[in-house]
Order: sequence, then structure tokens, then C-alpha cells
Amino acid sequence: MGDAVLPQLARLREAALDFIFSPYCVGCGREGAFICPACRQSLQRIMPPTCPRCGRPQPSGIVCPDCVRWQAVIDGIRSPFRFEGVIREAIHQLKYQNLRALAVPLAGMLQEYLSANPLEFDVLVPVPLHRKRLRERGYNQARLLAQELGKLTNKPVLDDVIIRRKHTPPQARTATIEERTHNISDAFACPDNRLRGRHVLLLDDVATSGSTLNAGAAVLKASGATAVWRLVMAREI
Repeated sequence: MGDAVLPQLARLREAALDFIFSPYCVGCGREGAFICPACRQSLQRIMPPTCPRCGRPQPSGIVCPDCVRWQAVIDGIRSPFRFEGVIREAIHQLKYQNLRALAVPLAGMLQEYLSANPLEFDVLVPVPLHRKRLRERGYNQARLLAQELGKLTNKPVLDDVIIRRKHTPPQARTATIEERTHNISDAFACPDNRLRGRHVLLLDDVATSGSTLNAGAAVLKASGATAVWRLVMAREI
């Protein structure tokens, strides 16, 4: 069978699967897409002006009071959406209901966001799960998003340059920034210096206080990364 025929067969197979297993919108249940056009239009976007450090809405457009007090290592956090409504449900389905196919449309939204709000980066690094949680879930949702976004941006994905060596409770269950910072301290390690001199885009699904990604950024910079930006699908406001 010729090489030219194989891609055509792959496309036919995908079309057949789409026909048999047509997706349903996670927001309204309408058939045809995981997030239908109407629900996509309703997504609560984070609009400027925002704090240049944490990315939260900030009327002045300058560094917010929380970030003035926060001794952050990460260069900045960016997110297209508020963690509510349809996007919250989509992330929940991706993360806990094994709906891994959602990574494709969600990564497409991240790529659209980056096209409108460019960030300089050489490599994508998904935030890792601890091996215990990875065994329980079976996959890392941040890795799925990074793989799909890497295809769209033509950037390499390195998912083994940072490891999670400390099993911690979900950050959303902790009450304060101080508790979250203590919870995540010493949680990550970077075993080599492959990121030396590189600009890194650290990818995750949701941001709460920013402590997790700041801790990840700290070990990446300690291993030689020049800059570490964080991109998340949605963040709590």
C-alpha cells in the first residue's frame, strides 16, 4: 500500500469514528462538538486590563497588590478563561471523567489565545503529576493539553524534565495562599539541565493561587531556564 494512501485511510477512519461516536457538548448536551458554538460564545473570558504578573483582572493594568507582596519566581501567568461555567465542566470531564478527546478543542482555544496574546517560548513543559496520582488517574491532563498545543504551535514538548516528588492534596482544598505555598514547597525536582538558556511555557489546566506553577518555575530556573511563563486553561478569580 502506497504512502500516499495511508493518510487518506486515517482520515476516513477518523470520519467514521466521528459518525459513530458523535461528540456531545459538555455544556448543553447538543450533538456535534464537545463545546458547541453557543456554549463557546458564553465562556467567561479574562479580559484586559490585567495584572502583568498573575494575569488576574486589574483595572489599573499594573502589578496588583497581591503580586507586590508575592515573591514570585515565575515571569508571568496567563489564562484565557475564568474557572466557571462550561469551561469548568470541560476541565472536570477531561480531568476526572476520562474524556481525553477534550484536549484537542481545549488546546485549540489555547492556541487561539496565544495567537492574540503572544508569549516567547522555546519549549512546552506540562506540570507533572505525582506517580501515585498518575496511577490512579491513568494519564496527566496537562500532558495531553501540551501534546496537542505542541502540534498546533510546532513547539517541542518535554514532559520528563521536571518531576513531582511530593504527593500533595489538591490545591483547591487548601484555604490560604500561605497554606498552598507550604503545601507545594519542595514538591518538584529537575533532574537535568536540558532547559538551560531556554524560554519555557509551563502548562496546566487550572490555576488557584499560582503556588504550584511558581514552585515548578523555581526548579526550572534553578536548572538554567532563562524565562518561565505559565499558561493555564482557566483560573479562579
